[in-house]
Amino acid sequence: MGSDSLDKGYEPAGIEEKWYQFWQDNGFFKAEDTSDHPPFSIVIPPPNVTGVLHMGHALNNVIQDIMCRYRRLQGYNVLWMPGTDHAGIATQNVVERDLAARGKHRDQLGREAFIDEVWKWKEKSGGAIINQLKRLGASCDWDRERFTMDEGLSDAVRKVFVRLYKEGLIYEGQYIINWCPRCFTALADLEVEYEEQDSYLYYVRYPFKGQKKGLTVATTRPETMFGDTAVAVNPSDDRFTDLAETHVLLPLTDRVIPIIRDTYVDTAFGTGALKVTPAHDPNDFDLGEKHGLDRIKVIDDKGLMTEAAGPFQGLDRFECRTRAVQALADQGLLEKKEPLKNSVGTCYRCRTVVEPALSKQWFVKVKPLAEKATEAVRSGDTRIIPDTWSKTYFDWMDNIRDWCISRQIWWGHRIPVWKCPACNHVMVEETDPTGCAVCGSKNIVQETDVLDTWFSSALWPFSTMGWPEETPLLKTFYPTSVLVTGFDILFFWVARMMMFGIHFKEEVPFKDVYIHALVRDEHGKKMSKSKGNVIDPLKVIDQYGADAFRFTLAAFAAQGRDVKMSESRVEGYRHFVNKLWNAARFSLMHITSEDNAFEDDNLTLWERWILSRSAATSLAVKQGIENYRFNEAASAVYQFVWHEFCDWFIETEKPALYEKQGGIRRNTARAVLAKVLKDTLVMLHPFMPFVTEEIYHLLPATEGSVMQAEFPYAKDTYARYRNEPVEADMAFVFDLISGVRNIRSEMNIQPSMKIKVLAHTENEKEKLLIVENKAVISTLATMERLSFCDLENVPKACASSVNGNTTCFVSLEGVIDFEKEILRLEKELEKNTKELVGVQKRLGNESFLEKAPQEVIDKVHARHADLTEKNEKLAANLQRIQEMA
Repeated sequence: MGSDSLDKGYEPAGIEEKWYQFWQDNGFFKAEDTSDHPPFSIVIPPPNVTGVLHMGHALNNVIQDIMCRYRRLQGYNVLWMPGTDHAGIATQNVVERDLAARGKHRDQLGREAFIDEVWKWKEKSGGAIINQLKRLGASCDWDRERFTMDEGLSDAVRKVFVRLYKEGLIYEGQYIINWCPRCFTALADLEVEYEEQDSYLYYVRYPFKGQKKGLTVATTRPETMFGDTAVAVNPSDDRFTDLAETHVLLPLTDRVIPIIRDTYVDTAFGTGALKVTPAHDPNDFDLGEKHGLDRIKVIDDKGLMTEAAGPFQGLDRFECRTRAVQALADQGLLEKKEPLKNSVGTCYRCRTVVEPALSKQWFVKVKPLAEKATEAVRSGDTRIIPDTWSKTYFDWMDNIRDWCISRQIWWGHRIPVWKCPACNHVMVEETDPTGCAVCGSKNIVQETDVLDTWFSSALWPFSTMGWPEETPLLKTFYPTSVLVTGFDILFFWVARMMMFGIHFKEEVPFKDVYIHALVRDEHGKKMSKSKGNVIDPLKVIDQYGADAFRFTLAAFAAQGRDVKMSESRVEGYRHFVNKLWNAARFSLMHITSEDNAFEDDNLTLWERWILSRSAATSLAVKQGIENYRFNEAASAVYQFVWHEFCDWFIETEKPALYEKQGGIRRNTARAVLAKVLKDTLVMLHPFMPFVTEEIYHLLPATEGSVMQAEFPYAKDTYARYRNEPVEADMAFVFDLISGVRNIRSEMNIQPSMKIKVLAHTENEKEKLLIVENKAVISTLATMERLSFCDLENVPKACASSVNGNTTCFVSLEGVIDFEKEILRLEKELEKNTKELVGVQKRLGNESFLEKAPQEVIDKVHARHADLTEKNEKLAANLQRIQEMA
């Protein structure tokens, strides 16, 4: 087959679509329920059904796809389980906005009709991210795609809830929860995002009865004071040792509240006196429980002040703050206010300031579950990679609080609890009860709340495989091999999967957890729409192709280091795709279906070298992927393809390839080229699936897809081809060629001009290598003659390079015009020095260093280093030429 089969340039758009459809049509992504092949399984971190592909998704899924494609090449039975999450709050918000645009509200529709609307939206618009993952090349088993509210998964959720309830691990109770007045629902601690805001610390005097004197408290939230039921001081605080009073008057009210003593109070904060508001602060709630204090709710679910706020009833909480502060000032009770940078909790969905509020909610008692999940990591049953995240995991799990699992929305898994108003009996069953089990009343009421989205996601590794049925799929693939995720959901999701997996399956859900880093912009800054530095993966794929984009992500996916992404980097790896493409075009001009065997004894040094380097690269790729060092795997294969295969081997092999038909070396050269190209495509396939498939299909003597190939250089073939002494010998030859080439460049010798080179060495091995490879050395360094000499016979007008124990002397007599070269170097040195002085002035300018962005300063420093190095080389070359002239 000839090079006409490959276009001159690689255009990814049509090729990517063609091969993805081909892979799907041929079932190459499908896992077998049972198989003689070893299993390898990953469950996809299910993206929200409302989601669109962003850089974090792209990195996460490229890493998973690399591992899945690699394991298939190794003969594994691979399951990559895909799916999406119903994303309760997010999806309900989307549909509510859609209804509002049509002049409707969910309360007008009612619960059932609203849920029907959400399902319609999901069928029509949900899951767009799945198609975007396909654009990326994700080789998921799409026939098994699941959704967290599929019937089977919903059955699993219900079974888990009922069992946990009957085991005493789910309970309903009053507790301080995070409440979003906009989304109108409770939020888990992890769903609250903190941001720094400008605020004030208000110093308010709580008078003793009948006195002007009193206790001064410092608070950032004076609007909650109407819910105060005590003021607390630390019993060890000297300021209050002689305090005789036992009560204070609550400002702006007619209530008297007690003074309590507790070591919880921080003596270093504020005045040492703490207002205690049990219904609006989690720490105050605990203090209230301990001291038997009343709980007074003064802010309602809409963020408005309740009747308990007296004349401030009905005001928005922040308006109340303003007016209450003014009233305190008017009554002489506001002693002062100080500016404060305050960390304020906001809703992760709508950014509304969250209100800590007393509420009746459903909770999971997680301590018993967390202990086993912690031990599983400590014992090594599950590894967290990089290991630095283990400490974070332990810290959180060891101090875990009960998990609030109820949400006051309609979209989600409705809590399977029924209450009988007649006798207050509570029923929690797997099947809907038709009446009260105690009094027989048919008037039973189901809980209106739904479960936190993460509750169903916590079952994902086994519910997607058919649990609670012991399906063949579950037996084959659980526990899964690895979970790939970002650190931001280590507690949201990973820890909860660990807890539920161990509790319900009595096995960890995955053997490894690989925590990948963040994708940031090229300057290391977090991507955000407000900064305008967001890079859209789909646009990058459109412009540069999925292969270049995927390889960029892999090349920078170093453990524990954020990925700095820029389009210029993707463009750079697009050049790499083109380099491979051009090498394949050249190769296809020469190899045929008959070029499929060679005798080891007939191989040249460089042919044995390329086979050894190919085997070494295969091992480096294998170790990189299996040890989650994707950047090292990508770097190894990049170095091999670009520098060793393209720059050296193909150039070295050209004379043999261009021999006439029947030439002694031609057939062996073709066979080696065919093998190395094929093995290279297979090694590269996990990283760049599309271009490798396109080329593989055009290789003579290959059948089927590259996905069905065997990863090259298993143990026996690795031992056959890997030869480190050969690599060392070839490195000597190539270094010698590079040394002569560098002289040509430094001395400005035209590429086409043939030069005379003398070599001196007293090392017999090096001398033999030069003799045996003289033709290759002469061709690649464009030599007219290469001969050996004694040191006393070296001409004056020579430039030299040293390689090992060998010195090469390049004769410059008649090759360069010394006077012209001196003038050229003097001009270039003058120009370079002038620019260097200008750069030094900028770096000496304090105003520039203070005002310029750091990335600009870094670029100027880099330019200074480049110019300095160039100056040194120019000066050295000038001196050498002057000495020869």
